[in-house]
Amino acid sequence: MSAIPSIAEAAAAIATKSLSPVELTEACLARAEALDGTLHAFIRLDAAGARAEARAAEARILRDGPRGPLDGIPFAHKDIYCTAGVPTTAHSKVLQDHVPGEDATTVRLLAEAGVVMLGKLSTHEFAFGGPSFDLPWPPARNPWNPDHFPAGSSSGTAAAVASGMILGGTGSDTGGSIRGPAALCGITGIKPTYGRCSRAGVLPLAQSLDHTGPMAWTVEDCAILLQAMAGYDPSDPASAEVPVPDFRAELGRGVKGLRIGVVRHFHERDNPTSPATLAGIEAAAGFFRAEGAVVRDVTLPSLADYNACGWLILLAEAWSVHEQWMRRDPGLYGELLRDRLVAGGLLSAGDYLTAQKKRRELITATLAAAADLDILLTASAQGEAPRIEDVPKWAFLEKPNFTMPFNVTGWPALTLCTGFGEGGLPVAMQLIGKPFAEATVFRAGQAYEAAHAWRAKRPAVVA
Repeated sequence: MSAIPSIAEAAAAIATKSLSPVELTEACLARAEALDGTLHAFIRLDAAGARAEARAAEARILRDGPRGPLDGIPFAHKDIYCTAGVPTTAHSKVLQDHVPGEDATTVRLLAEAGVVMLGKLSTHEFAFGGPSFDLPWPPARNPWNPDHFPAGSSSGTAAAVASGMILGGTGSDTGGSIRGPAALCGITGIKPTYGRCSRAGVLPLAQSLDHTGPMAWTVEDCAILLQAMAGYDPSDPASAEVPVPDFRAELGRGVKGLRIGVVRHFHERDNPTSPATLAGIEAAAGFFRAEGAVVRDVTLPSLADYNACGWLILLAEAWSVHEQWMRRDPGLYGELLRDRLVAGGLLSAGDYLTAQKKRRELITATLAAAADLDILLTASAQGEAPRIEDVPKWAFLEKPNFTMPFNVTGWPALTLCTGFGEGGLPVAMQLIGKPFAEATVFRAGQAYEAAHAWRAKRPAVVA
């Protein structure tokens, strides 16, 4: 077992009683206490609560055996997931004193699976405004180089997983907020199909685009976490009443026979990627072809079309969430989020309806282009993480991102590391599946991951 085990490795060791949840939790707490003064991944580290939960998990496992592969696993939640009796702030002055009365549905499900909660994790303000330096807590930093950006908005989760402070955590994804941080921090993250996981009790950003999902070190770990999080929830009006499969059922089957479409124009022409990012994608496509997949190029609508549509919807819906607070006391918000929200307030109902009409057209076109494919392959991010002070306020409007298309369509999308580029910073690819075909996405991702050595390397800051 590696020095920082994956969830799957830790679960196997806990099941055979060769690893104690208490020992595992203490190791994660030690890393958090040593590193978080630099990385700022946590808004709130609850060491006492984590120790109590770890002791309870250990006693339960010794008595009855583990509940499943998440029993006794150190975990933390992005601070937009409501946690009963524990402040949920969205990294904002607006909710600085907000203490929910009940857990979000996914928080409850993960607690029932036995995770040990270490605390609440940094985010961009209300999952949109960051990196910001005028909030009650500093922004998270990239563990591969703390001078660099971890992306957002699930920045704390990505930094904490990469540095081994936790083995897994929750993220949310409205325009790429799971997949972007996973890419820049060199971990794995899955945005499930829209409606696969409940959003009840998770603070909204743009409800027709919002997704909840897990982030972890490996593909298999994400599959384990999604197994616990997924399922129909009548408390979420967008929740899909569809069966939950075994997300690990296809792991180890390889990619022979899968049909993979490389969306080459996204990462070569619509928003050209860094050399290391492009090389990683090309090598991955070659690997899949050599392993028996059918790999060909595929053309979708332009990246700019998906982004124009998605960002207009996001801005309009975000304004609707925050309008009352913004009109009452805009000074409670950080400058960056405040300015972005005002842009949403300038949009008309006609603008919003036009974007929703365009969205239907884009979904139809995507379905047609991918009709004979199982997986789409493209970049997750343009390149290696920039320095944190170099991220412009309107970065999301300057270049189209690679993640928004699959918030617009709602399709499942997985980010995983494809190596390291300039400055030793991670680069990544994105694997996208058909609606509710997460198991197939995991199958392809795990086949790639098992054949490459990237998971053996952690950030130098950990040592």
